[in-house]
Amino acid sequence: MRPYQVTNPATGQVVETFDNATNEQVQSTIESAHNAYQSWKNTTLSERKQLLLAIADGYKQNKQKLAEIVTEEMGKPIRAALGEVSFAAHIIKYYANNAEKMLADDTIEVNEGSAKIIKRPLGVLYSIMPWNYPHYQVVRFLAPNLMAGNTMILKHAEQCPKTALAIEEIVLAAGVPKGVYNNIFASIEQSADIINDSRVQGVSLTGSERAGASVAATAGAALKKVVLELGGSDPYIVMPDANLEDAVKYAISGRYGNCGQACNAAKRFIIMADIYDAFMDKFIPAVKAITPADPLLDDTFMGPVSSNLAAKGLQKQVDSAIQQGATVLVDGGMRADNSDNTAWFDPMVLTDVTSDMDVYHQELFGPVAVVHKVNTIDEAISLANDAPYGLGASIHTTNQETIDYLSEKLEVGMVTVNADSASEAETPFGGVKISGFGRELGELGIGEFLNYKLIRDKS
Repeated sequence: MRPYQVTNPATGQVVETFDNATNEQVQSTIESAHNAYQSWKNTTLSERKQLLLAIADGYKQNKQKLAEIVTEEMGKPIRAALGEVSFAAHIIKYYANNAEKMLADDTIEVNEGSAKIIKRPLGVLYSIMPWNYPHYQVVRFLAPNLMAGNTMILKHAEQCPKTALAIEEIVLAAGVPKGVYNNIFASIEQSADIINDSRVQGVSLTGSERAGASVAATAGAALKKVVLELGGSDPYIVMPDANLEDAVKYAISGRYGNCGQACNAAKRFIIMADIYDAFMDKFIPAVKAITPADPLLDDTFMGPVSSNLAAKGLQKQVDSAIQQGATVLVDGGMRADNSDNTAWFDPMVLTDVTSDMDVYHQELFGPVAVVHKVNTIDEAISLANDAPYGLGASIHTTNQETIDYLSEKLEVGMVTVNADSASEAETPFGGVKISGFGRELGELGIGEFLNYKLIRDKS
């Protein structure tokens, strides 16, 4: 059983350890969420809206504290952590202000009588959340489902227990009734028990494909609705007519922001031969200029990766790629002077990665870019689609026909044009292939855990 423990990846210091939930606490939490649902589902949208706006206000009032906890738990630079907390509040406000329209009845034209679909909650939901965006990932589940009338149990990542407790505290302080939102420090085995419980109606997981496969298997056997947002190995395609300065700028932010630890980060850079040398002449020096630093400093762009274990795993992947023939263009990697539990990992760039190498088919969850040179747009598409993942893609061109062609042909759930792959409250987030299924954010996000009840009147 993995402990819920805060280990600062910048210092290696074990800050605090929390007790795992007992089986009795798990059952009590499920019962609390189930009982709360009986009344929460009958609250008005206006009541729920006011409570969500109070949660958003709690985020605003506690912004600095929340950000500092994130930095301590997983090494996110404080500037980025503050940005994440603000974005979380924005998502909460978005659903508070727009859910009424999203949840309105839909009328269906029929030959006789009338037909409509009313949208109602499902019940208790279980959510398993990751460490890389410990507020953003949670609120994109929390906000739409609270507005929809569902209650929820949340299992956060083992390395983010202080964030988990802080979120629960803000929700309760906002006036949300006890039992509507429940934090639980559950084990993997207890998660299976929660999913199998008849009082739980749906499951959402953001994490690795391995975790997703396990949760989906359990949920499927229990006939529960499940939404999975899993890994990605997003292509970043630069065409000859692209704005070179912008393409390099977004390549840096898209690959090395959050220390490269984002499922939808740019990971495979596919550069047309006509512009390859010019791109690399700017990209390589920009990568070399990145120096991981104290994440509590206001001007730090990149801190450590999330944990010593994560750094070792990433280094193992890089070493395998080099042994199998990859070329190192920027030599960084796990620092030799890492001590104890520190997790410093300097940026890297690899090329000559081919399909017979293990890393070609893997996600590099950290500050390592893989660069490919291609000669034609169809070669770029073929390379981009030759991956088990299908989360997102970035394309860089000033030609609308090229934008349309690439957007149509890429086998992904999201395409970003002339920017990095940032998400927005208003737009759906999710992918295809082993990147998962279902969507979060936007109107599609609130629709995942609803009962679309048909009312057919033939009188």
